[in-house]
Amino acid sequence: MVLRQITSAREEKDNVESNRVVPGDGSAVFHRDLGSDFFPLKEGRGNYLILEDGRRIFDASGGAAVGCIGWGNERVAQAIMKQTMAMPYCATIFYTTKVQEELCRLLIDSTNGKMSRAYIVNSGSEAMEAAVKLARQYFLELSPPQPKRTRFISRMQSYHGITLGALAVGGHKYRRAKFEPMLMDVKRVSPCNSYRGRKPGEADEAYVARLADELDAAFQALGPETVCAFVAEPVVGAALGCVPALPGYFEAMHAVCKKYGALLIFDEVMCGMGRTGTLHAWEQEKVVPDIQTIGKGLGGGYQPVAGLLVNKTVIDVLKKGSSSFVHGHTYQGHPVGCAAALEVQRIIQEENLLTNVRAMGGLLERQLKERLSQHPNVGDIRGRGLFWGIEFVANKETKEAFPAHDHVSMAISERGLKSEYGIMVYPGAGSADDGVHGDHIIISPAFNINADEIKWIAETVARLIEDYFAEL
Repeated sequence: MVLRQITSAREEKDNVESNRVVPGDGSAVFHRDLGSDFFPLKEGRGNYLILEDGRRIFDASGGAAVGCIGWGNERVAQAIMKQTMAMPYCATIFYTTKVQEELCRLLIDSTNGKMSRAYIVNSGSEAMEAAVKLARQYFLELSPPQPKRTRFISRMQSYHGITLGALAVGGHKYRRAKFEPMLMDVKRVSPCNSYRGRKPGEADEAYVARLADELDAAFQALGPETVCAFVAEPVVGAALGCVPALPGYFEAMHAVCKKYGALLIFDEVMCGMGRTGTLHAWEQEKVVPDIQTIGKGLGGGYQPVAGLLVNKTVIDVLKKGSSSFVHGHTYQGHPVGCAAALEVQRIIQEENLLTNVRAMGGLLERQLKERLSQHPNVGDIRGRGLFWGIEFVANKETKEAFPAHDHVSMAISERGLKSEYGIMVYPGAGSADDGVHGDHIIISPAFNINADEIKWIAETVARLIEDYFAEL
């Protein structure tokens, strides 16, 4: 668990009380922040994280919305061990494995035939790199080919991964800043964020139409014949804090893409695989993407695993062309990762967990809004399924954000780890209009959570927020 150290006098006192025992300076690990201390994690059991000092923390975020069936699941562990003993690695240039074939078949079948092939990698960033390259290659293999298509359009305040290609497609200013000169040029348009983006008195339909016009103008500015794809998250995750699109938005965006012959790429690494109440977030948007990235909830954190789902339209072009995707990883289709993901997905199906996500998500929404919607520093509560964000503001009426250097969301998350709360929520920043200021937290518990636990989460998060701002 990587948690930034806050340096105010009050927070330094809190850090001492939180019993961190692995100082950054004494570690051989190249941690994300060399100036921070880290909480030593011993084990996970159900919804709880247990530290080396015995403290138990309720994992109300599943890490970064990863843990979808909780921790310590013996079925998944046994599936991993069985595959490890049978064959832990596959050189996919020569071989395939039964477990990869079964996982990909399960994933494709789950789309009711709307997607055609699955491609298994190890992280969401790898998946987005593959998606970008596949979109380019698709246009080279069309008959006749369209080699001018090299450009992409994405959205401001988005995050699509940390490798150079994925970082270029994303619009997260902090993560991009140091590497801007190395990134390919990507055109960005406004996100569908009704809390901050809609004009006063503007109807949903008018707002969606305005965003569609903005996308159309972006195509025109670049030259429609140069654009490979429009890339977007159906529900924006870390960059904005669980912001869903308005009804009709993605239908309008898809229409613009079709008008100019470009592909639609959905990044469902964080919001997909059941997190928002359907296995695929696009099932709620009346739109099927050409390429879809998946991750986090695919394997529930039991192994590094992610992937692409590819529409028949794209696959058919490659089959009629070279039949070969010019891309590959040593560990793609990793058998142990596939075994973990396959077992996690079977558990989700057999235990009917998506029904629970929808029911418990509705309860979480009601509980959070009941307790916090009137709080003067809570600007917005939004989300879908078991994927909820709370955005904090310095002024509720003007929606003014706190200064970025105050690290409000991180301070709240760290405070939650103290024994009087014992809860993990996921911090994020950059949700204000400038993409730099603005704080939010994400609540994204496991799919098998129950009503009593949901009520406890809502009450504890409310108390945590109230206490923090009372002392601010």
